[in-house]
Amino acid sequence: MSRPGIFGPPRDWPAQDLIGLSDELDPDLVVLAYRCGVFPMPLHNSWFPARMGWWSPMRRGVLLPDGMRVTRSLRQAAKRYVTTVDAAFDQVISRCADPSRPHGWIDDDIVNAFTLLHEHGVVHSVETWTPDGRLAGGLYGVSLGGLFAGESMFHDPEIGRDASKVALLRLVRAMQRDGGTERLIDVQWRTDHLASLGVIEIDRDEYLAALDETLGLPGPDWASERELSERGTEDDGA
Repeated sequence: MSRPGIFGPPRDWPAQDLIGLSDELDPDLVVLAYRCGVFPMPLHNSWFPARMGWWSPMRRGVLLPDGMRVTRSLRQAAKRYVTTVDAAFDQVISRCADPSRPHGWIDDDIVNAFTLLHEHGVVHSVETWTPDGRLAGGLYGVSLGGLFAGESMFHDPEIGRDASKVALLRLVRAMQRDGGTERLIDVQWRTDHLASLGVIEIDRDEYLAALDETLGLPGPDWASERELSERGTEDDGA
């Protein structure tokens, strides 16, 4: 991998979520960052002169594939949608990057880098569709070995109630296939909303200790996932 050790040893990182700054963002650097337990997020409207921040939260939000809380209402919601993988990546990242969204952070640099990584099979999207073929929600993230690092998700407020949750449920199913219970979904930070779905917090050292093993695991068969459209059924579990 290019630029080995660019982030330095974790023991030298500051005791805060933001561990580095740069003016550079390219696909190779993004992949290296995730392998080091770091992810990019722009520093819009900040006093930092650099435009890109590199983050490794002191408290990391993670979801184990067998840890998602699937309520009866979510099972019922899943029955109303069809889910796909990598069927509309450009639309998903565009909707996630909508500048009108509260706390929007995805800029052109992020879109360009992650689009290139999608074209190289490193970044994947999950889409949620209404029965009449409208995009109701979705998510995208980085897949490296047994790690899926979620970047962002969205739902259409008019047609997509619970659509982002259904997309997450489809991702969990993909991560579980072939007995992948040791895989890990990284959601960056735990929020109350994500906690309601089963996301937990672990400290930075614990996350980094688990990362090497997780990266060494086989990932989901994304080619097979792309061939599979799913509609939730009442008996489905995650």
